[in-house]
Amino acid sequence: MSLPAPEPASLYAAREPIFPRRVKGSFRRLKWWIMAATLGIYYITPWLRWDRGPNLPDQAVLVDLANRRFFFFMIEIWPHEFYFVAGLLIMAGLGLFLFTSAAGRVWCGYACPQTVWTDLFILVERWVEGDRNARIRLHRQGWDGEKVRKRAVKWALWFLIGLATGGAWVFYFTDAPRLAVDLVTGNAHPIAYTTMLILTATTFVFGGFAREQICIYACPWPRIQAAMMDEDTITIGYRDWRGEPRGKQAVEGNGDCIDCMACVNVCPMGIDIRDGQQMACITCGLCIDACDDTMDKIGKPRGLVGYLALTDEVRERAGQPPKSVWAHVFRPRTVLYTVLWAGVGVALVVALFLRSPIDISVTPVRNPLYVTLSDGTIRNTYDVRLRNKSGADKWFWITLTAGSRYAVTLEGEDGAKVLVPANETYQQRVYVEALPGSEGATTERSEIRLWVANEDGTERVSKDVVFNGKAE
Repeated sequence: MSLPAPEPASLYAAREPIFPRRVKGSFRRLKWWIMAATLGIYYITPWLRWDRGPNLPDQAVLVDLANRRFFFFMIEIWPHEFYFVAGLLIMAGLGLFLFTSAAGRVWCGYACPQTVWTDLFILVERWVEGDRNARIRLHRQGWDGEKVRKRAVKWALWFLIGLATGGAWVFYFTDAPRLAVDLVTGNAHPIAYTTMLILTATTFVFGGFAREQICIYACPWPRIQAAMMDEDTITIGYRDWRGEPRGKQAVEGNGDCIDCMACVNVCPMGIDIRDGQQMACITCGLCIDACDDTMDKIGKPRGLVGYLALTDEVRERAGQPPKSVWAHVFRPRTVLYTVLWAGVGVALVVALFLRSPIDISVTPVRNPLYVTLSDGTIRNTYDVRLRNKSGADKWFWITLTAGSRYAVTLEGEDGAKVLVPANETYQQRVYVEALPGSEGATTERSEIRLWVANEDGTERVSKDVVFNGKAE
């Protein structure tokens, strides 16, 4: 008689709700300050004004999709200058590598949007339902009047936070005061309402219910961070050589850890730092505050749970002092990341200051390559796109290099200059002609240079193009 095959182990574990206990300390205060700063920047920035003149928006930070431009205070980025945005993204990635290599997942623990909004939602939850024990009791009790009332208040506040989050996001893409009025009066574009509803829902669910699940299952960074860290990376750890064996202090031979579970109860990820490094740990430092508070109460030195590196662990076990913080921070890997990060930043700043307020692109008309006029003159046609990046209409001269034996004429214009509206791109058809029998007319391909300059000649740009002649 054969036994029934055992059921395979499930790969899914049902989520156990986490109710972090309130804690006070230096790391908790740091998180409050960072949360206030990041949320303040996010919510207030769209309302900042910046005077750019009569023909440009006065919002300090604006992603103007309609006109395909990005404004950041005095900086204006056009679509063809997207390399600035790419450079900023590269700097952000290198910065993340740098901070992770030096101090572990400090981004995750302090500045990640998921962490910031989760902290805010937990603050609201604690204010409405009470601290950890009260929230656990409320979670376990049936749906009576008290539970319905508290949950309704909490969810309403969460919804308002989510709505403010979605509203702030859409304000970055159009004039904030005008859009605010349109949203209230019902005159805003449906895309604005749709975007707000999506962001409101995701903020509500991610910050209120998913919380640590996003960090563990949805975010790829916990799995990437191992490549950014080494034995000299400073991260949060438990000094088990000092804390073990755990138990009451009255028992001879026990370590400093009294197994009070304070470090576990304050952890927003619900892990036990005493079990060693774990993928779920976001190095927020709250376990350090909780453990230090316990050590103060029992008269033991602080630092049972604290920031340390693997190399420090070996030294401390041997009774030696740990390395200095600077020795951990300044090492080849972090120096390399810093140099790369600074190099990209310097390159972007140089490119920003060297860019011209005029930009041109020239497209030769290749069908036909050239035209032979009645007097034998060879004509080539080019479509020139002029981009006036200044705040006023300007006249631009289109010429060739001085001494050139070619002639330039503009379609629809009497002379060699054209008026380009402010902050717009203007396409002008340009004809370049070579006289009969000249070198350009009798050579199959010749290099010429088109110049574009403003009226007083203080701003000039050029473009090298090919002139097609009739080879003899």
